[in-house]
Amino acid sequence: MSSTIKVHILHCGLVQVDSAVPFQQNKLNPLAFTGLFRSQKHQIVLPVSSYLIEHPKGLVLIDTSWHTDVRSDQIGYLGRMTYMVSKAFLPEGQAVHEQLLNFGIMPKDLDYVVISHMDADHAGGLKLVKEAKQILTSQIEWEAAKRSKLRYASHMWSGVNVGTFSMTNSEYGPEQQSFDLFGDNSIVFVHTPGHSRGMVSTLVQRNGRFVLLANDTGYARKSWEEMISPGIVVNRQQAKESLKWVKEMSLDPNCIEVLANHDPEVHPHLIEL
Repeated sequence: MSSTIKVHILHCGLVQVDSAVPFQQNKLNPLAFTGLFRSQKHQIVLPVSSYLIEHPKGLVLIDTSWHTDVRSDQIGYLGRMTYMVSKAFLPEGQAVHEQLLNFGIMPKDLDYVVISHMDADHAGGLKLVKEAKQILTSQIEWEAAKRSKLRYASHMWSGVNVGTFSMTNSEYGPEQQSFDLFGDNSIVFVHTPGHSRGMVSTLVQRNGRFVLLANDTGYARKSWEEMISPGIVVNRQQAKESLKWVKEMSLDPNCIEVLANHDPEVHPHLIEL
């Protein structure tokens, strides 16, 4: 296996949401993110990303996007609450397991699947890759997902062996908490809460240079450039602190790219470290 690290940015379908979902809006309508009492002109379509990391120590998949069931029965699979906020589009060939086949990879070949947070557009495809050797999310996020039946849909990972990792004191992130996957600082999951309680961003590093997969800390580059936190948060102050850290990382001269999961300006490509 190559000594380099390859990060493949994959677009696994699309999501349609109100513009208040990715970008907080100071409106009189506190439910703007649901689309209630908002015209169609506020609806936008964004990519849903997953990331395949080819690492000398194994194959790592970050997030799983939508399950193929959304092609035939969105409301049945997503649930009415989730469907009201976000509508899924998953063309043939774009599901995560279908895209892995383009690399000659079967789900059982994956050493790790790591879910940044348990929202439907990130964890929805878990059953498509359930044969991976290890499937992980943060302990904080897992506990939050078990408690909140409105936001999270546990049937999406029912029957899947999901493990958890605990974060420890770290030099990284607004909370200075992270989990080092291989113990060598090359793939570090950094606690960036706000949008959800246990959400992590992924720091991929080699030879002093790095890529940051910022997940939903911000929905697009303009999020940290203009400090616009997501519309949906569990803690607004934490969301702002996480976004501030992402902005600082983006200005580091050793930064190759900072990528948001749903940025329409980001297209599928390969980064090699």
